[in-house]
Amino acid sequence: MSQPRSAADRVYLVTGANAGIGYFTAEQLAGTGATVVLGSRSAERAESAMDSIRARVPGARVRSVTLDLADLGSLRETAASLDVECLDAVVHNAGVLLEEAERKLTVDGNEIHFGTNHLGHFTLTHWLMPLLEAAPGARVVTVGSFAAKSERLDLDDLQSSRAGYQAKRTYARSKLAQMYFGLELDRRLRAAGSAVTSVVVHPGGALDSLTPSRPPVHVRNAGAMLRAAPAALVLQGKHAGARPAARAVLDPRIAGGELWGPRVFGLRGRPHRERLWAQLEEAETARRLWDASTELTGVDPSANCTSREGS
Repeated sequence: MSQPRSAADRVYLVTGANAGIGYFTAEQLAGTGATVVLGSRSAERAESAMDSIRARVPGARVRSVTLDLADLGSLRETAASLDVECLDAVVHNAGVLLEEAERKLTVDGNEIHFGTNHLGHFTLTHWLMPLLEAAPGARVVTVGSFAAKSERLDLDDLQSSRAGYQAKRTYARSKLAQMYFGLELDRRLRAAGSAVTSVVVHPGGALDSLTPSRPPVHVRNAGAMLRAAPAALVLQGKHAGARPAARAVLDPRIAGGELWGPRVFGLRGRPHRERLWAQLEEAETARRLWDASTELTGVDPSANCTSREGS
């Protein structure tokens, strides 16, 4: 019988790990002794994040790869640049939120929020799947948003091309699309007999003003702390918002297809399993989104799934 893999043998990839929820997820995972790979568009910002992690986690094993989810054609190379034989988990955390009134597009011609947050992670998963399949019990963790709870997908307008474009609403819908993706991915992994599992999490209400300083990645001054004090009754910092994602990576008792978030009203507190939101129960919506995503990207992450009997 083979020996169980130690934490030092494990490799985790966190997208958008140079700031916010992604940074704290990486910091928490680095504390286990695993190798944590920070996916970032900016090598300079990734270096600053790694320096911060090393300063707080003695012996931290961190490195970075260039990751631009808005450029779908670059993601195959990103997966190859990991230069590992297997990947134990990927945390799909990165997300763009632009507040401009004008609708913007990615280099592939997709609406910037949907194209980056959802289609980017959808495509990246396709190229990562062989590495995930090569690890025993690997996990895909998709970070949604509490803002998505009040939204519904418009399957006839996934690119938000109609009149009345609203950036924040489009962002929330792109995060909802990610959550549908995470759940549908797990269904397809189970159908294929794969050992990889997919879990969906959200950080609740996570504010910069309630987040401890990690200079130069994040600096919180005394004034911001005082102004944010009342909000701490119902919200939390991004260090706490990262805990559901870190737990979903590390806790083997968490099953695929589950939703995890903060315990107190879904906004703050330690992670716990939530009942799926009403719209996330709609498997047909998830299936149609998957089909549309495959058509838009030209890839299908489930096509790379392999049965554990065949591995």
